[in-house]
Amino acid sequence: MVHCQACLDTTFAALSDATRRGVLEQLWGSDASISDLADRFRMTRTGMKKHVHVLEQAGLVTTEKIGRVRTCRLGPRRLEDEAAWIARYAQVWSARFDALDQVVEQLKCKEKADAKRKRT
Repeated sequence: MVHCQACLDTTFAALSDATRRGVLEQLWGSDASISDLADRFRMTRTGMKKHVHVLEQAGLVTTEKIGRVRTCRLGPRRLEDEAAWIARYAQVWSARFDALDQVVEQLKCKEKADAKRKRT
């Protein structure tokens, strides 16, 4: 579990930045060089390299250097552990909202009954 927790931490930290999420979206369409990504996001190549490195550490991106060009592509991680973690919390919140709906419905019924009693 500790290894899994560290993996979740690394992945969620990588995904916490809008630029890195944007890089992943770009790479879903096609591979891209660091220079292309830097141009698309209007930043320096050095800045983009840092973002790509974080994504690489999380296994979300891989890079390959051919000559002077470093090409980025989606990595091997499928985010199954992260999706399972999120799904567990989605179930908890869904159950809580269902319980809240029941309470609200009970209060509405009580309010209607009280209003009826006051009229009679």
